[in-house]
Order: sequence, then C-alpha cells, then structure tokens
Amino acid sequence: MQQTWITKKAAPQYEADYLEVKEETSIVHTVEELSLQLSSILELEVSETSIYLNLLRLGQITASSLSRELDIDRTKVYRTIERLLSKGLVSTTFSYPKLCVATNPKDVLDLILKRKENEITRIKKYGQEIIEQSNKISTTSYSSTPTFHIVQGTLNIFSYIEKLIEDSTNVVYIVTSLKYIAQMYHANILDKIKICERNGGQVRLLTEINDNRLKLYIDRLKATETRTGKLSSNGIIVVSKDKQMVMSDATINPACNPSVKTESALCTNSHELVNNIFTLCTLLWKNSHPLKMLKNNMVKKNNEQ
Repeated sequence: MQQTWITKKAAPQYEADYLEVKEETSIVHTVEELSLQLSSILELEVSETSIYLNLLRLGQITASSLSRELDIDRTKVYRTIERLLSKGLVSTTFSYPKLCVATNPKDVLDLILKRKENEITRIKKYGQEIIEQSNKISTTSYSSTPTFHIVQGTLNIFSYIEKLIEDSTNVVYIVTSLKYIAQMYHANILDKIKICERNGGQVRLLTEINDNRLKLYIDRLKATETRTGKLSSNGIIVVSKDKQMVMSDATINPACNPSVKTESALCTNSHELVNNIFTLCTLLWKNSHPLKMLKNNMVKKNNEQ
C-alpha cells in the first residue's frame, strides 16, 4: 500500500518532468531547423546562426556560460561571438563580466535586406553599361556548341538551377537529398517552379526520406509531383529534357557558409550527356513511390506497433 501511495504521489512530478524534457527537446529541434534556414538567408555559418538563436533562447549570458550550456569549446564560442559582433547580430554589455545580447531578429533581417537592396541597386546602375562596353570588344560567336563548366559555391549552383527551371517548358527532374531541399526552399526555387509550370513544364522531385517529420521540407518546395526512393548519392541532379543539366556529387556541409566556394557542380548543355542523365532520372522515377504512399505506409506501420 505504501509503495502504491508513493507511486501515485510521485506521478504528477514524473509527468511534469516528462513534459519539461519534451518541451526542451522541441525547442532544440526548432533551433536546429532555424539554424539551417538562417544560414542560407543570412549567408552565415550554421555554427554562427546556432549561437545567435541560442542567445535569443537563453537571454543575456556570458560567453563562458553559453559555452557550458551548449557544451561547445569556449574558444570556439568566443570566436563565433566576435564574428557575430562584427556583423551586428550580437552586442555586449558594459558590465563585468560582459553579457552577450542577441540583436532583435527583425533588425537583423532589415539589415541584411538593406545590404542586398544596395547590391542590386549598384548592379542595375552599372550592369547595362558594362554589357554595352563588353559587346563592343567581344568577338565571341554564341552558338549551340556543346559546352560544360564547373560552378563553385552553393549559392552559385542554386542560381544556375533557378535559371534552368525557369527556362524549361518540359519535364525537369530534381534528384537530391533533404539537405539540399532545405537549402532550396530559401533560394528562389519555389518561384521558378511556378514559372516553369506556367510555361507548360513540370518539376518532378525525387528524394529519399526515412523520417516523416521531415516531410515538411519537401512539401514547402511545392514541386509538380514528388516521389521517394533509394538514392545512392547525397548530391544533386537537376536536368531539363533536351536542354541543360546541373549535377554535383558533393553534400552541403552544415558548418560551411553557403557563400563559401566549397561546393562544385558540373553544368552542361551537351545533348548526349543531358539526355543520358534524363533517361537515368526517368528510370529512377519509375522505380520510386509517391510521397503520399510513403505517408500512408508509415501511418499503417505506427498503428500496427
């Protein structure tokens, strides 16, 4: 009887502890997701956006306390804080010891937006003049000769992918991992898919997913049709029938700034190469499963358990 009384008495505390741990786990998961998203938008390393978001979560705190809280090397935290200070994402107090304070997210985004607007204004101002002057000295004959080139840097690769999708009036295959899909959502891929569809094309997205919770990333991209299957690479293939192809076998390193030239991709308009890869993607597509079918199978499996 005594044991039963103790168990019943302690049950509310156990439940409270469980809910607290569950809430903390949810917060950590949210920080991880936002870190990846912000690294793309703000062109920062994921480690920097992670520190920034945790400062928002924890409030004013010393760098050493933040290091202990996140279980990250103190030197690394200090260096990251210094970079964030120089970029205006973090400030410090006059007190001793100094407390780190995260800048208001709205102010951060306004700062980045203003910087981008200034860049666009500068390009528009001088771009046309540069084109006109360049055409005067150019002797190059632009033809349909098959060519290829290597593009470096994730942002540059996405720019080529955006143009490929936008210019297509036929089927476009995107075969890639969830890491690339998460990055694509924060580029202009979604808008380019809409343009492709308005021009009579369609975008078929093929990826591999083992956790239905990650389905959110896939849905956000809003491809014409999405399927899942086994992929042998964590890279990316984007190919438009009879036109162009962008292919990379590299994976995005979460610790890298997307603007840093660590990623490489082959871009080509070679009719033979493009059609060979398009045929391969078509075969992978036929052997894959619709995303809805995957969801139903997961629900059925969970019910059985």
